[in-house]
Parts: sequence; structure tokens; C-alpha cells
Amino acid sequence: MFINCKGQLINLTKPCVMGIINTTPDSFYTLSRTQIVDDALARASQMLNEGATFIDIGGQSTRPGAEPVGEDEELQRVIPIIEAIAKEFPNCFISIDTNRAAVAKAAVGVGASLVNDISGGDDDLQMIETVSKLKVPFIVMHKKGNPQTMKEQAHYNDVALEVFDYLATKLVQLKAQGICDIIIDPGFGFAKTIEHNFELMHKLEVLKQLEAAVLIGISRKSMIWKTLETTPENALHGTTTLNTLALLQGANILRVHDVKPAMDCIAMMGKYVGVD
Repeated sequence: MFINCKGQLINLTKPCVMGIINTTPDSFYTLSRTQIVDDALARASQMLNEGATFIDIGGQSTRPGAEPVGEDEELQRVIPIIEAIAKEFPNCFISIDTNRAAVAKAAVGVGASLVNDISGGDDDLQMIETVSKLKVPFIVMHKKGNPQTMKEQAHYNDVALEVFDYLATKLVQLKAQGICDIIIDPGFGFAKTIEHNFELMHKLEVLKQLEAAVLIGISRKSMIWKTLETTPENALHGTTTLNTLALLQGANILRVHDVKPAMDCIAMMGKYVGVD
């Protein structure tokens, strides 16, 4: 399984890691936040040295209840950091985490090479056309509503089936618009209760039928720290456990705050299944 990124074919048959850098003051995990370029460069350097394939940079918190920021503010947060990381680490694959087409376009213009949209193009109707023109891989995630309303929309007859159907429909739509390099994300924590999240994890293997790379983003999320009755800061071991379960069911990319533990998880899983 390959995606074409910056003219290079990335083999996702062996799972890889996407490190998270949030240029926000309010993302749920305090240690993921930075708005200082030098700090972001140091974090990117550490993540790449630890084995990250991708660095995901976002300028809006999408935690439940988070307030949106304006487009100009989002651009001011992400563009200098993306530009600096792209200059310092020209071989790095940078993902822009945004639901705005204008932000995606600007980010790719200064060095980003993937677009990660939690709305899969639903929040900004220009997004899909923009990604198609940019010819970059697109990460499409399942969610309902927005950070202000998604708690109230966490209702499903069968959460795994609804996520599957949504992503299957998106794949058809995106391919029809000329987007071929697509990564799917089931959207843990987005309009889903803790019970929904664990049901989705239990049935994650069904997404392999879509024949697309699967990204899992459960790092330090509330499904972990609330279950363990702790905090995001103390949710690393729970994260590693769920990442292991996701890998067993075919996950291709682990989106995480902590790269080294995720890389160790992949290495141990590789040994277990006999893949070097």
C-alpha cells in the first residue's frame, strides 16, 4: 500500500508514525502545544530522530467544546512553523491539520505535503477541489457536527457500520474528483461516546475492506484517561495499549504525541507478526 507524497512513494504496508504539533493555546494535551518557532523546530527534530514519517501541524483545537478561531489567526499560527520546519527538514512530510481550503493551500505553498481534514471536505466546500488541484494526499475523517455540537450528535444504531458507510462514500467522491492518495480516519472521540469508541476499536478491522490506508488518532484521548480515571498527561500506557490493538487490526499510521513509544509498539508488533 503506497501513497505519493512530494513525488515519493511511501510504503504504508509497514505501519508508520505521525507526530503531533499543535500551534494552539488550548489543545487538550498541554505538552503538545507551542506557538514558538524554535520550540516547534526542536519538537519536530526530536520526532523525526525518533522515527516519525509525518509531522501533523494544526492551528485549531478540535477537542469537544473548543471555540473556533478565525482564518487569519489560524494562518498566523501554522504558516511560520510549517515554513520553518520545511526549511530545516526538507525531506520531512508535513501534514496540515485544517478544515479550511485557504489554510490548506497556503500551508502546501510553504512546504506542507498532506492535508488532514477532520471534516473530509464537509466544512469547506472548496476543500476537495483545492486538494485535487494541489495533488497532495488527503486524510479524511469521520465526525458529526463540530466541536461545539458533536457531544449531542453521538447517536448510532451501529457506529462501526455508519463510520464504514461514510468513509466508503467519501472514497468514491474523492476519487471522482481526481484525488487518488487517500488516508481514512475513523475519528475516535469525534461525536462518539467512550462506549462508541471501544466498539469502533473492536470492529476496526472492517475498514480494511475499503482498501485504503487507515490512520488511528487515539493518543491520550478521553476514551483512555477517563477509563483509567486519570489525566491526558498520564495516559501514555493506555495509548500504547490501544495502538497495539489498532495495529493488530491493520492500522497503517499511528497519529501520536509520543513518537518513540509508538515506534517501539510498531517494532514489537512487527516481530510478533514476523515482518521486519
